[in-house]
Amino acid sequence: MQVFSNPDFDDHEQVVFARDAASGLRAVIAVHNTNRGPALGGCRIWPYETEAEAATDALRLAKGMTYKAALAGLDLGGGKSVILADSRTEKTPAMMRAMGVAVERLGGRYIVAEDVGATPADMDAIGENTAHVAGRTDGVGDPSPWTARGVFLCLERAVRHRRGGGLVGVRVTVKGLGSVGGKLTRMLSAAGAELFVADIRAESAEAVAQETGATIVGVDEAATLDVDVYAPCALGGELDAAMVEALRCEIVCGAANNQLATPQDGARLTARGILYCPDYLVNAGGLISVARDATPLSDAEAEAKLAALPDTREQVGTRSDADAEAGIIARPGGDDGHRAPRLRDGRGGQGGDADAGAHPFGEKCASVHRGGRRGGHGPSPKRFKRSGDWRITTVPARDKRKPVGRGSRGYARADVALRAATA
Repeated sequence: MQVFSNPDFDDHEQVVFARDAASGLRAVIAVHNTNRGPALGGCRIWPYETEAEAATDALRLAKGMTYKAALAGLDLGGGKSVILADSRTEKTPAMMRAMGVAVERLGGRYIVAEDVGATPADMDAIGENTAHVAGRTDGVGDPSPWTARGVFLCLERAVRHRRGGGLVGVRVTVKGLGSVGGKLTRMLSAAGAELFVADIRAESAEAVAQETGATIVGVDEAATLDVDVYAPCALGGELDAAMVEALRCEIVCGAANNQLATPQDGARLTARGILYCPDYLVNAGGLISVARDATPLSDAEAEAKLAALPDTREQVGTRSDADAEAGIIARPGGDDGHRAPRLRDGRGGQGGDADAGAHPFGEKCASVHRGGRRGGHGPSPKRFKRSGDWRITTVPARDKRKPVGRGSRGYARADVALRAATA
């Protein structure tokens, strides 16, 4: 199993493999970046087919959390954990307590919270052995309402931008009707959208359809329906080259993490004129919610950050449009003279798990990152940390350490490559 040579390894600070024989715990904890603060991220409980698949998921999810926290203006870093188990048949309180021991051993560098397969009650069990946990029943609890609200607000704004109106009569497909997808569907129904829903669990689809009047469709056809908006709210990696080509929507905006299978798929969305809302921006509501347990963030401050997500999306899109007009947005297919973003640590803009290749307004997103001193330029990291400001920079695509050539891995892409402040 690869770690350092894994394509999704992006200088993660720490990757921990935890095992407890008595409870059956097998877990991977990935800490991507703690420059802005301790890494906060959910614990996903899923029956991965292989340990390598679990490790890769942890790496990708952790990096997305770094981007998510910074775009939301939180003093937190990015991390994630996964447990190799079926949450419906194998999860036990003893397993959760063992997970708490694993988290405690990291000494506060990682704060665990709820994710797919986990509940506030699980956070209570984890909390028996560590204080580094958020989202317990005696704290802020279930973050899914906040996640759903953030996605709804961004989806509504995207529709308004693309179509010039509200959600009444807008055709939306929601795939994945779990704790977030179900709530999002109810919000869309209340706003007057025409809904199509799909879930691998027939009972979930039937319950939501009965409540909202949505039409149930098969999970295999959900993404390719002729609709206005496709909202993926299940697991990530669905939007690969073939799926992007098969899409018949104008907008993609959903709660799933890591929606793009590869960075190149963002460019493919752009080429097709599909407006893509970066997942780690629009689904940041859950992180904002649990941040109230992990930081001094007040309820009022959290509400303000949630309400600001659509504005942040528009700022990213507006700046990216300007870059596109200036001819500095990278295109798929190789080094064509365009310019790509470069992170402040000097590395080329090659990475990105939840790539925003097709930005919220149909062009590739420029690089967004926290300001920090590098060669005497820009305010100090602390100043940026307080202000919550972020900026966009672009540099020539060619970098001696990361040459840009032709082919699927070589083109200079411009994504929302958000890096925490470094001294």
